[in-house]
Amino acid sequence: MEVRALELRIGDVKLAREGWSLCADGTFGEGIHLISGEVGSGKSSLALILSGNAPPESGEIKMDGIGSTAIAFQHPEYHFTGTTVAEECSSWSLPADEVIAGARLAGKEGLSPFSLSRGEMKRLVISCILARPCDLQVLDEPFSSLDPYEKELVCARISARTSGITIIFTHEQEIFPHVDYLWEIEDSALVYRGAVPEALGRWRHAPPLIKKFLARRLHPKNISPEDLLEAACRT
Repeated sequence: MEVRALELRIGDVKLAREGWSLCADGTFGEGIHLISGEVGSGKSSLALILSGNAPPESGEIKMDGIGSTAIAFQHPEYHFTGTTVAEECSSWSLPADEVIAGARLAGKEGLSPFSLSRGEMKRLVISCILARPCDLQVLDEPFSSLDPYEKELVCARISARTSGITIIFTHEQEIFPHVDYLWEIEDSALVYRGAVPEALGRWRHAPPLIKKFLARRLHPKNISPEDLLEAACRT
């Protein structure tokens, strides 16, 4: 059986809004890609384009072998179509009990998704997204509104994804999943920093802890909590 090679290619994609602009070129293959950048740098706009939910103002997007895509919007309420939490899960063609357990929302099946706290909304959407097999997943600020414990649980689920293309847009500075490739938005351009761990020294938006490790010549194998703990144990 022939295995499809998945690839997302963007060529000379340009965006412009009042006060900022962005130019993006690059190729995303299978694996987990992390794109960091400052608030307002254009991450959400680029996420919409890469997921096929908005056209670029110029340039082109090509998808090879990608038959299914999904995006987790930064604002979880943009997803909701069901009148209850259980109906929302079913709208994704997913078993409600399984997804609700993954989101740790047992007992709230009959509530409106809009009655949940911000963090609960986020957990529901992320649980739905990660429960669906998909060739291309685009996650826009998947850690926002989550406490550190919930961030670690989400990171563990993302790290466990072993097929397809996952693209994470975030300005998170503390807790990350295990990632394969680093990108960042800098000086109005999407910049590819390379594969992890070699790319860590070129990561301008690296969190303070990773910069501290590198300054002391302690090179983490990756950026997940487990990898940073292992590096700390070598001090």
